[in-house]
Amino acid sequence: MRKFLMVLPLLAMAAPLQAKDVKDVFMPEDAESLAFQSAVGYADAVIAGDKVYLSGVIVTPEPGESDLQPAFTRAFNRIGRTLERAGVGWDDVVDLTSYHTDLQSSINEMVEVKNLYVKAPFPTWTAIGISALYEADGVVEIKVVAQRGE
Repeated sequence: MRKFLMVLPLLAMAAPLQAKDVKDVFMPEDAESLAFQSAVGYADAVIAGDKVYLSGVIVTPEPGESDLQPAFTRAFNRIGRTLERAGVGWDDVVDLTSYHTDLQSSINEMVEVKNLYVKAPFPTWTAIGISALYEADGVVEIKVVAQRGE
């Protein structure tokens, strides 16, 4: 008990460092997505210090699309809008992670679309093959981290 009482002030001092200000949390602008993300419990983006962390955006082809480029374009546009709402842009992205349900069949189209948005000097990028995404018809999920102001 005595050790706990000694640690308690340290925990109290650290709490404000972990608190998120509402202005630093970005939720969806459309009602349907807002309702879903509120129910599940995640934001589009969170600013923590000088970093902007974006939740993953799932690449989902629409019926009748013969390739993945339109789906990747929608996803990268959505990421770009979220970055802009958080006060940063593609040039501020320092890390990109992509999760692919079929890495070999999606990587080339991702590179083609990604390179329209992401320019040198390039961020880090990790592409990971996985078995499934939250959305059953999703093929890739893209997550980015950006650095605010230098």
